[in-house]
Amino acid sequence: MNREFINIKDFTILVELAEAKEALVDTCYFDEPVIAVAFYGSGNVHLEVDYAGEQQAFDYTQGLALSFYADAEVKFKHHVSADRPLECLVIATSLRHIDSLPEQEVALFKELLDPLLHPKSHFVAGPQFYMSAAMQQTVDQALRNQLEGKAKMMFFRSQMTALLAHYFGELSGSAGQSLAHDTLIRLDKAREILLANMEEPPGLSELAAEIGMNTNKLKQSFKAHFGLPVFRYLQNQRLEKAHELIRSGGATVQEAAWQVGYDSLSSFSKAFAQKFGYRPSEIRA
Repeated sequence: MNREFINIKDFTILVELAEAKEALVDTCYFDEPVIAVAFYGSGNVHLEVDYAGEQQAFDYTQGLALSFYADAEVKFKHHVSADRPLECLVIATSLRHIDSLPEQEVALFKELLDPLLHPKSHFVAGPQFYMSAAMQQTVDQALRNQLEGKAKMMFFRSQMTALLAHYFGELSGSAGQSLAHDTLIRLDKAREILLANMEEPPGLSELAAEIGMNTNKLKQSFKAHFGLPVFRYLQNQRLEKAHELIRSGGATVQEAAWQVGYDSLSSFSKAFAQKFGYRPSEIRA
């Protein structure tokens, strides 16, 4: 388990990384009321939030951006296992610091996260969505950076600004564009099918038929919900899975490429470098 707190002015960045051969539960909490956004990398770890005898659960967290309010009574429990490692970056600010933030940031918090500023419970979940490719790339870079000292602080300051800008930008752009509950259930099922069949995924028409939705609606709704077209999303998840296989020592570069559905090693290496900024052979365990 690797947990690191990085303090930048009125914000705290929490970086959490954990792998486990056997299932375990990692628990953490904040010691004062905060408003935060959690950005999840690969791993699809299961999250449970316990407070005052209540519980909320979040599954399918891979690629999720989740805002929330939480006080000191809230416990966050990540269920970590061999196939579900924890990769999470949280940007948090104390509720008492909100009004001291720059004017533009205060305006965004009040406009887009108002329920979190006036909580009616120990825990309040705010807007959540699956990240765009640009956001995921920023999170990946932050989780895997190797910098130290002042350079590391400069790096995280820039990443924090970029992620919050992306997050608020996505919220502003999606205002009033909500999807029906039944549609969300079908889209989550489509996502499950894709992730369970990375090596040989169904075609778009087959996938649409499996979830009981026409092809055009699937394409439009999937991109609106997950931030990417269906097969761009699948490619992104393939590369995330391959990165984890190589980094953990579970597969060679060639084996990882095969396991996530790439027949051509050169195509795999090119797509990998475009996403992560380095070749798969350069991964450090």
